[in-house]
Amino acid sequence: MTKQTLADLAVFGGPPAFNEILHVGRPNVGDRERLLARIGDMLDRRWLTNHGPFVHELETELAAFLGVRHVVAMCNGTVALEIAARALGLHGEVIVPAFTFVATAHALQWQEITPVFCDVDPHTHLLDPDQIEAMITPRTTGIVGVHLWGQACNVEALSEIAQRRGLRLIYDAAHAFGCSHGDRMIGNFGDAEVFSFHATKFFNTFEGGAVATNDDDLAQRIRLMQNFGFTGLDTVVYVGTNGKMSEVSAAMGLTGLESLDAFVASNRRNYDCYASALAGVPGLRMLRYDGQQRQNYQYVVLELDGAAAISRDDLVSVLHAENVRARRYFYPGVHRMEPYRSYFPHAGLLLPVTERLAQQVLVLPTGTAVSPQDIDRIAQLVAFSVANGAAISRALPDTRGAVA
Repeated sequence: MTKQTLADLAVFGGPPAFNEILHVGRPNVGDRERLLARIGDMLDRRWLTNHGPFVHELETELAAFLGVRHVVAMCNGTVALEIAARALGLHGEVIVPAFTFVATAHALQWQEITPVFCDVDPHTHLLDPDQIEAMITPRTTGIVGVHLWGQACNVEALSEIAQRRGLRLIYDAAHAFGCSHGDRMIGNFGDAEVFSFHATKFFNTFEGGAVATNDDDLAQRIRLMQNFGFTGLDTVVYVGTNGKMSEVSAAMGLTGLESLDAFVASNRRNYDCYASALAGVPGLRMLRYDGQQRQNYQYVVLELDGAAAISRDDLVSVLHAENVRARRYFYPGVHRMEPYRSYFPHAGLLLPVTERLAQQVLVLPTGTAVSPQDIDRIAQLVAFSVANGAAISRALPDTRGAVA
Protein backbone atom coordinates (compact mmCIF):
# COMPACT_ATOMS: atom_id res chain seq x y z
CA MET A 1 0.00 0.00 0.00
CA THR A 2 1.09 3.61 -0.55
CA LYS A 3 2.00 5.41 2.65
CA GLN A 4 -0.03 8.62 2.86
CA THR A 5 0.05 9.48 6.58
CA LEU A 6 2.46 8.79 9.43
CA ALA A 7 -0.03 6.29 10.85
CA ASP A 8 0.39 4.23 7.67
CA LEU A 9 4.06 3.61 8.48
CA ALA A 10 4.77 0.23 10.06
CA VAL A 11 7.03 1.84 12.65
CA PHE A 12 3.91 3.60 13.96
CA GLY A 13 1.62 0.55 13.76
CA GLY A 14 0.64 0.37 10.08
CA PRO A 15 1.02 -2.83 8.03
CA PRO A 16 4.52 -3.39 6.57
CA ALA A 17 4.96 -2.59 2.90
CA PHE A 18 6.52 -6.04 2.36
CA ASN A 19 5.51 -9.39 3.82
CA GLU A 20 8.99 -10.82 3.32
CA ILE A 21 12.25 -9.13 4.32
CA LEU A 22 14.20 -7.60 1.44
CA HIS A 23 17.94 -7.89 2.03
CA VAL A 24 20.87 -5.91 0.66
CA GLY A 25 22.53 -9.12 -0.50
CA ARG A 26 20.22 -12.13 -0.76
CA PRO A 27 22.23 -14.95 -2.39
CA ASN A 28 22.16 -15.55 -6.13
CA VAL A 29 22.05 -19.24 -7.02
CA GLY A 30 22.21 -19.63 -10.80
CA ASP A 31 20.95 -22.74 -12.57
CA ARG A 32 19.86 -25.07 -9.79
CA GLU A 33 19.89 -28.18 -11.96
CA ARG A 34 23.47 -27.47 -13.07
CA LEU A 35 24.49 -26.98 -9.44
CA LEU A 36 22.80 -30.18 -8.27
CA ALA A 37 24.39 -32.12 -11.14
CA ARG A 38 27.82 -30.91 -10.08
CA ILE A 39 27.12 -31.81 -6.46
CA GLY A 40 26.03 -35.27 -7.63
CA ASP A 41 29.32 -35.68 -9.50
CA MET A 42 31.22 -34.59 -6.40
CA LEU A 43 29.41 -37.13 -4.23
CA ASP A 44 30.02 -39.89 -6.78
CA ARG A 45 33.74 -39.10 -6.72
CA ARG A 46 33.74 -38.75 -2.92
CA TRP A 47 36.29 -35.99 -3.32
CA LEU A 48 34.98 -33.22 -1.12
CA THR A 49 38.05 -31.07 -0.47
CA ASN A 50 41.87 -30.98 -0.79
CA HIS A 51 42.24 -29.41 -4.23
CA GLY A 52 39.61 -31.38 -6.09
CA PRO A 53 38.76 -31.06 -9.79
CA PHE A 54 36.08 -28.39 -9.27
CA VAL A 55 38.52 -26.16 -7.39
CA HIS A 56 41.10 -26.52 -10.16
CA GLU A 57 38.47 -25.78 -12.79
CA LEU A 58 37.21 -22.72 -10.90
CA GLU A 59 40.73 -21.33 -10.47
CA THR A 60 41.37 -21.77 -14.20
CA GLU A 61 38.08 -20.13 -15.16
CA LEU A 62 38.62 -17.22 -12.78
CA ALA A 63 42.17 -16.61 -13.99
CA ALA A 64 40.95 -16.51 -17.59
CA PHE A 65 38.06 -14.20 -16.72
CA LEU A 66 40.29 -11.78 -14.82
CA GLY A 67 43.21 -12.03 -17.21
CA VAL A 68 45.70 -12.86 -14.44
CA ARG A 69 48.42 -15.48 -14.18
CA HIS A 70 47.28 -16.98 -10.89
CA VAL A 71 44.08 -17.34 -8.87
CA VAL A 72 44.23 -19.28 -5.61
CA ALA A 73 40.79 -20.23 -4.31
CA MET A 74 40.29 -19.92 -0.56
CA CYS A 75 37.79 -20.90 2.14
CA ASN A 76 36.82 -17.24 2.59
CA GLY A 77 37.99 -13.72 1.81
CA THR A 78 39.26 -12.94 5.31
CA VAL A 79 41.63 -15.92 5.39
CA ALA A 80 42.66 -15.03 1.84
CA LEU A 81 43.64 -11.54 3.01
CA GLU A 82 45.48 -12.92 6.04
CA ILE A 83 47.48 -15.33 3.91
CA ALA A 84 48.26 -12.72 1.26
CA ALA A 85 49.52 -10.31 3.93
CA ARG A 86 51.68 -12.99 5.51
CA ALA A 87 53.02 -14.22 2.18
CA LEU A 88 54.09 -10.65 1.38
CA GLY A 89 55.90 -10.37 4.69
CA LEU A 90 53.81 -7.53 6.08
CA HIS A 91 54.62 -6.55 9.66
CA GLY A 92 54.76 -3.43 11.80
CA GLU A 93 52.20 -0.98 10.43
CA VAL A 94 49.99 -1.16 7.35
CA ILE A 95 47.84 1.73 6.09
CA VAL A 96 44.14 0.94 5.56
CA PRO A 97 40.89 2.90 5.29
CA ALA A 98 38.60 2.90 8.30
CA PHE A 99 35.58 3.12 5.99
CA THR A 100 35.49 -0.57 5.16
CA PHE A 101 34.26 -3.87 6.58
CA VAL A 102 36.03 -4.73 9.83
CA ALA A 103 37.64 -7.84 8.32
CA THR A 104 40.05 -5.63 6.37
CA ALA A 105 41.63 -4.48 9.62
CA HIS A 106 41.10 -7.75 11.52
CA ALA A 107 43.10 -9.69 8.91
CA LEU A 108 46.09 -7.55 9.87
CA GLN A 109 45.51 -7.25 13.62
CA TRP A 110 45.05 -11.03 13.87
CA GLN A 111 48.71 -11.29 12.84
CA GLU A 112 49.80 -8.52 15.21
CA ILE A 113 50.17 -6.07 12.33
CA THR A 114 48.96 -2.60 13.31
CA PRO A 115 46.32 -1.13 10.97
CA VAL A 116 46.91 2.61 10.57
CA PHE A 117 43.63 4.22 9.54
CA CYS A 118 43.62 6.70 6.69
CA ASP A 119 40.75 8.88 5.49
CA VAL A 120 38.87 8.46 2.23
CA ASP A 121 37.77 10.64 -0.67
CA PRO A 122 34.40 12.30 0.11
CA HIS A 123 32.91 11.55 -3.32
CA THR A 124 34.14 8.01 -4.09
CA HIS A 125 34.61 6.78 -0.49
CA LEU A 126 37.96 5.28 -1.60
CA LEU A 127 41.31 5.54 0.16
CA ASP A 128 42.64 9.07 -0.38
CA PRO A 129 46.23 8.98 -1.74
CA ASP A 130 46.78 12.58 -0.62
CA GLN A 131 46.37 11.51 3.01
CA ILE A 132 48.68 8.50 2.88
CA GLU A 133 52.08 10.19 2.99
CA ALA A 134 51.37 11.67 6.44
CA MET A 135 50.56 8.19 7.76
CA ILE A 136 53.84 6.56 6.70
CA THR A 137 56.39 5.92 9.47
CA PRO A 138 59.60 3.86 9.63
CA ARG A 139 57.41 0.94 10.78
CA THR A 140 55.13 1.05 7.71
CA THR A 141 55.47 -2.01 5.44
CA GLY A 142 52.39 -1.86 3.26
CA ILE A 143 49.14 -0.35 2.06
CA VAL A 144 45.79 -2.10 1.74
CA GLY A 145 43.44 -0.30 -0.64
CA VAL A 146 39.76 -1.22 -0.74
CA HIS A 147 37.87 -1.14 -4.07
CA LEU A 148 34.70 -0.02 -2.32
CA TRP A 149 31.31 -0.48 -4.02
CA GLY A 150 33.14 -2.04 -7.01
CA GLN A 151 34.98 1.18 -7.85
CA ALA A 152 38.72 0.90 -8.46
CA CYS A 153 41.01 2.77 -6.10
CA ASN A 154 43.37 5.33 -7.61
CA VAL A 155 45.72 2.48 -8.44
CA GLU A 156 48.20 4.70 -10.26
CA ALA A 157 48.68 7.03 -7.29
CA LEU A 158 48.82 4.19 -4.75
CA SER A 159 51.31 2.27 -6.89
CA GLU A 160 53.54 5.32 -7.21
CA ILE A 161 53.56 5.84 -3.44
CA ALA A 162 54.20 2.16 -2.75
CA GLN A 163 57.09 1.94 -5.21
CA ARG A 164 58.69 5.19 -4.10
CA ARG A 165 58.43 4.33 -0.40
CA GLY A 166 59.31 0.63 -0.77
CA LEU A 167 55.92 -0.62 0.46
CA ARG A 168 53.87 -3.68 -0.43
CA LEU A 169 50.45 -3.00 -1.96
CA ILE A 170 47.40 -5.24 -1.56
CA TYR A 171 43.86 -4.55 -2.65
CA ASP A 172 40.77 -5.76 -0.82
CA ALA A 173 38.55 -6.39 -3.84
CA ALA A 174 35.66 -7.97 -1.92
CA HIS A 175 33.18 -5.62 -3.65
CA ALA A 176 34.83 -5.58 -7.04
CA PHE A 177 34.62 -8.97 -8.73
CA GLY A 178 33.75 -8.46 -12.38
CA CYS A 179 34.80 -4.79 -12.40
CA SER A 180 37.55 -3.10 -14.39
CA HIS A 181 39.95 -0.18 -14.34
CA GLY A 182 41.18 1.11 -17.68
CA ASP A 183 41.70 -1.86 -19.97
CA ARG A 184 42.31 -4.38 -17.18
CA MET A 185 40.05 -6.27 -14.81
CA ILE A 186 40.40 -5.68 -11.11
CA GLY A 187 42.61 -8.51 -9.95
CA ASN A 188 45.64 -7.28 -11.89
CA PHE A 189 46.80 -4.48 -9.59
CA GLY A 190 49.24 -4.23 -6.72
CA ASP A 191 51.17 -7.24 -5.46
CA ALA A 192 47.92 -9.14 -5.00
CA GLU A 193 44.17 -8.61 -4.94
CA VAL A 194 41.79 -10.44 -2.62
CA PHE A 195 38.19 -11.32 -3.48
CA SER A 196 35.33 -12.42 -1.27
CA PHE A 197 32.80 -14.93 -2.59
CA HIS A 198 30.63 -14.83 0.52
CA ALA A 199 26.96 -15.67 0.09
CA THR A 200 25.97 -11.99 0.22
CA LYS A 201 28.18 -11.12 -2.76
CA PHE A 202 26.51 -11.09 -6.19
CA PHE A 203 28.91 -13.87 -7.23
CA ASN A 204 29.28 -16.38 -4.43
CA THR A 205 30.63 -19.82 -3.68
CA PHE A 206 28.37 -20.27 -0.62
CA GLU A 207 31.41 -19.19 1.42
CA GLY A 208 34.77 -18.51 -0.19
CA GLY A 209 37.33 -16.14 -1.57
CA ALA A 210 40.44 -15.99 -3.72
CA VAL A 211 43.78 -14.27 -4.18
CA ALA A 212 44.68 -13.05 -7.68
CA THR A 213 48.27 -12.15 -8.60
CA ASN A 214 50.64 -11.99 -11.54
CA ASP A 215 53.63 -12.76 -9.28
CA ASP A 216 54.70 -16.40 -9.77
CA ASP A 217 56.75 -16.61 -6.58
CA LEU A 218 54.02 -15.01 -4.48
CA ALA A 219 51.42 -17.39 -5.89
CA GLN A 220 53.61 -20.36 -4.96
CA ARG A 221 54.01 -19.12 -1.37
CA ILE A 222 50.27 -18.53 -1.07
CA ARG A 223 49.51 -22.05 -2.29
CA LEU A 224 51.90 -23.47 0.27
CA MET A 225 50.50 -21.38 3.10
CA GLN A 226 46.84 -22.22 2.40
CA ASN A 227 47.62 -25.95 2.72
CA PHE A 228 49.73 -26.11 5.90
CA GLY A 229 52.96 -25.66 3.92
CA PHE A 230 52.73 -29.07 2.25
CA THR A 231 54.53 -29.74 -1.05
CA GLY A 232 53.63 -33.43 -1.11
CA LEU A 233 51.98 -36.09 1.00
CA ASP A 234 54.32 -35.69 3.95
CA THR A 235 56.71 -32.83 3.16
CA VAL A 236 56.16 -29.48 4.85
CA VAL A 237 58.43 -26.61 3.77
CA TYR A 238 56.58 -23.55 5.07
CA VAL A 239 54.43 -22.38 7.97
CA GLY A 240 50.84 -22.55 6.82
CA THR A 241 47.20 -22.91 7.74
CA ASN A 242 44.05 -24.43 6.29
CA GLY A 243 42.67 -21.95 3.76
CA LYS A 244 41.48 -24.37 1.09
CA MET A 245 38.18 -24.03 -0.73
CA SER A 246 35.88 -27.06 -0.63
CA GLU A 247 34.58 -28.81 -3.73
CA VAL A 248 30.94 -27.92 -3.06
CA SER A 249 31.90 -24.24 -2.85
CA ALA A 250 33.76 -24.49 -6.15
CA ALA A 251 30.73 -26.20 -7.71
CA MET A 252 28.60 -23.23 -6.65
CA GLY A 253 31.20 -20.86 -8.10
CA LEU A 254 31.30 -22.60 -11.46
CA THR A 255 27.50 -22.50 -11.60
CA GLY A 256 27.45 -18.82 -10.70
CA LEU A 257 30.00 -17.96 -13.38
CA GLU A 258 27.64 -19.37 -16.00
CA SER A 259 24.95 -16.89 -14.86
CA LEU A 260 27.27 -13.95 -14.16
CA ASP A 261 25.97 -11.78 -17.02
CA ALA A 262 22.39 -12.31 -15.86
CA PHE A 263 23.31 -11.35 -12.28
CA VAL A 264 24.99 -8.14 -13.44
CA ALA A 265 22.09 -7.31 -15.77
CA SER A 266 19.66 -7.65 -12.84
CA ASN A 267 21.84 -5.41 -10.67
CA ARG A 268 22.12 -2.82 -13.47
CA ARG A 269 18.37 -2.81 -14.00
CA ASN A 270 17.78 -2.27 -10.30
CA TYR A 271 20.40 0.47 -10.12
CA ASP A 272 18.75 2.32 -13.02
CA CYS A 273 15.32 1.90 -11.41
CA TYR A 274 16.54 3.37 -8.14
CA ALA A 275 18.29 6.24 -9.92
CA SER A 276 15.08 7.13 -11.74
CA ALA A 277 12.74 6.66 -8.77
CA LEU A 278 14.87 8.65 -6.32
CA ALA A 279 15.79 11.48 -8.65
CA GLY A 280 14.84 14.80 -7.13
CA VAL A 281 14.45 13.61 -3.53
CA PRO A 282 16.07 16.43 -1.53
CA GLY A 283 19.13 15.65 0.56
CA LEU A 284 19.90 12.36 -1.15
CA ARG A 285 23.02 11.64 -3.19
CA MET A 286 23.15 8.32 -4.98
CA LEU A 287 26.62 6.99 -5.70
CA ARG A 288 27.13 6.96 -9.47
CA TYR A 289 29.24 4.42 -11.31
CA ASP A 290 31.69 5.11 -14.12
CA GLY A 291 29.90 3.97 -17.25
CA GLN A 292 33.21 3.63 -19.09
CA GLN A 293 34.23 0.71 -16.87
CA ARG A 294 32.83 -2.75 -16.29
CA GLN A 295 30.75 -2.68 -13.13
CA ASN A 296 28.85 -5.28 -11.16
CA TYR A 297 26.34 -2.71 -9.79
CA GLN A 298 26.20 -4.78 -6.62
CA TYR A 299 25.47 -1.90 -4.26
CA VAL A 300 22.91 0.89 -4.30
CA VAL A 301 24.52 3.52 -2.09
CA LEU A 302 22.86 6.68 -0.77
CA GLU A 303 24.23 9.56 1.27
CA LEU A 304 21.78 11.62 3.34
CA ASP A 305 22.73 15.15 4.30
CA GLY A 306 20.92 17.78 6.37
CA ALA A 307 18.63 18.75 3.49
CA ALA A 308 16.90 15.37 3.78
CA ALA A 309 15.08 16.54 6.96
CA ILE A 310 15.49 13.03 8.41
CA SER A 311 18.59 11.39 9.78
CA ARG A 312 19.99 8.27 8.19
CA ASP A 313 19.33 6.27 11.35
CA ASP A 314 15.69 7.38 11.59
CA LEU A 315 15.20 6.43 7.94
CA VAL A 316 16.70 3.02 8.69
CA SER A 317 14.20 2.57 11.53
CA VAL A 318 11.32 3.37 9.18
CA LEU A 319 12.57 1.05 6.44
CA HIS A 320 13.32 -1.86 8.78
CA ALA A 321 9.77 -1.75 10.12
CA GLU A 322 8.55 -2.02 6.52
CA ASN A 323 10.75 -5.16 6.08
CA VAL A 324 13.26 -3.26 3.94
CA ARG A 325 16.57 -4.27 5.54
CA ALA A 326 18.61 -1.24 4.48
CA ARG A 327 22.13 -1.23 5.93
CA ARG A 328 24.31 1.41 7.58
CA TYR A 329 27.59 0.73 5.79
CA PHE A 330 30.15 1.01 7.44
CA TYR A 331 28.81 2.19 10.77
CA PRO A 332 30.37 3.30 13.07
CA GLY A 333 33.71 3.09 11.22
CA VAL A 334 36.31 0.42 11.95
CA HIS A 335 38.27 2.86 14.11
CA ARG A 336 35.28 2.98 16.49
CA MET A 337 35.11 -0.81 16.87
CA GLU A 338 37.14 -2.92 19.27
CA PRO A 339 40.00 -3.35 19.72
CA TYR A 340 40.78 -0.28 17.63
CA ARG A 341 38.78 2.27 19.60
CA SER A 342 40.77 1.27 22.68
CA TYR A 343 44.09 1.27 20.86
CA PHE A 344 43.45 4.54 18.99
CA PRO A 345 40.79 6.49 20.92
CA HIS A 346 41.46 9.73 19.05
CA ALA A 347 41.68 8.26 15.51
CA GLY A 348 38.49 10.03 14.49
CA LEU A 349 40.25 13.39 14.65
CA LEU A 350 42.24 12.37 11.57
CA LEU A 351 39.23 10.84 9.79
CA PRO A 352 36.65 13.62 9.26
CA VAL A 353 35.31 12.21 5.99
CA THR A 354 35.01 8.69 7.42
CA GLU A 355 33.23 10.08 10.50
CA ARG A 356 30.70 11.90 8.31
CA LEU A 357 30.09 9.02 5.93
CA ALA A 358 29.53 6.60 8.80
CA GLN A 359 26.57 8.76 9.83
CA GLN A 360 25.17 9.36 6.33
CA VAL A 361 25.63 6.29 4.12
CA LEU A 362 22.74 3.92 3.50
CA VAL A 363 22.72 0.85 1.24
CA LEU A 364 19.41 -0.37 -0.21
CA PRO A 365 18.31 -3.90 -1.18
CA THR A 366 19.06 -5.13 -4.69
CA GLY A 367 19.93 -8.34 -6.54
CA THR A 368 17.88 -10.97 -8.32
CA ALA A 369 15.47 -11.22 -5.35
CA VAL A 370 14.39 -7.58 -5.78
CA SER A 371 12.04 -6.49 -8.58
CA PRO A 372 11.43 -3.09 -10.21
CA GLN A 373 8.04 -3.06 -8.49
CA ASP A 374 9.77 -3.58 -5.14
CA ILE A 375 12.09 -0.68 -5.92
CA ASP A 376 9.19 1.63 -6.72
CA ARG A 377 7.69 0.87 -3.30
CA ILE A 378 11.03 1.32 -1.52
CA ALA A 379 11.58 4.64 -3.30
CA GLN A 380 8.09 5.77 -2.29
CA LEU A 381 8.90 4.94 1.32
CA VAL A 382 12.16 6.88 1.14
CA ALA A 383 10.56 9.91 -0.53
CA PHE A 384 7.65 9.93 1.95
CA SER A 385 10.04 9.65 4.89
CA VAL A 386 12.21 12.49 3.64
CA ALA A 387 9.21 14.70 2.98
CA ASN A 388 7.88 14.05 6.48
CA GLY A 389 11.23 13.74 8.18
CA ALA A 390 10.72 16.29 10.93
CA ALA A 391 7.41 14.77 12.06
CA ILE A 392 8.80 11.22 11.90
CA SER A 393 11.86 12.14 13.94
CA ARG A 394 9.73 13.81 16.61
CA ALA A 395 7.53 10.74 16.92
CA LEU A 396 10.19 8.04 16.72
CA PRO A 397 11.77 8.06 20.20
CA ASP A 398 8.76 6.28 21.74
CA THR A 399 8.89 3.46 19.18
CA ARG A 400 12.58 3.08 18.40
CA GLY A 401 13.19 0.39 20.97
CA ALA A 402 10.73 -1.92 19.20
CA VAL A 403 12.41 -1.60 15.83
CA ALA A 404 14.84 -4.37 14.87
